[in-house]
Amino acid sequence: MSHTLKYSYTLLAPIYDAIVDSPTRATRHQSLTQLNDVTAQTILLCGVGSGLDFPHLPLGANYVGIDLTPAMLKRAHQRLTPRLSTKLHQGDVMQLPYPNACYDQIIMHLILSVVPEPQRALNEAMRVVKAGGKIIILDKFLRAGQHAPIRRLINPLISKIATRTDVVFESLQRPVEVTLLSDKPALLNGWFRYIVLEKTVVHNDISTNE
Repeated sequence: MSHTLKYSYTLLAPIYDAIVDSPTRATRHQSLTQLNDVTAQTILLCGVGSGLDFPHLPLGANYVGIDLTPAMLKRAHQRLTPRLSTKLHQGDVMQLPYPNACYDQIIMHLILSVVPEPQRALNEAMRVVKAGGKIIILDKFLRAGQHAPIRRLINPLISKIATRTDVVFESLQRPVEVTLLSDKPALLNGWFRYIVLEKTVVHNDISTNE
């Protein structure tokens, strides 16, 4: 399934910005204001894509962006500027190539509704974030019990091309040491949501990569 996703986004890369940038620009900016003071922090962007978050990131942190698709990373490289300390890696957000508790904060913009297994991606983010660190999520989710028949109907097709439309955030399990700090509507009458999680204690369980 990851191979299908990689192929789809290779095809979408040349037109991705034209489709996604303008409609999500203000929403990305608003989401990233939740980072607050990032001085000397190391922050991971899961599913960095073409780097549309870069113009909205606060200065002072060391950023690492990871994405599955080389074609998207190539576009992200073109957006790099000296104002930000940024490294880009190719890799799978469902199997992050990083040790436990190594990032101060995690950004997950429009990725949990893209990956075939959002639970694995969220588990991995919780694994690599430090105690006290935040996971900042911007994405589209159905509410628990929400019918949304059209979104569910089109999901089998559109999920093979670009994104899922049937992910219910409340169905994604969180360990007891991860706290929901906020959950606010963003776009399209709350289909897109701003969500912030905080890891409240050190998480010492075994990597979810296996």
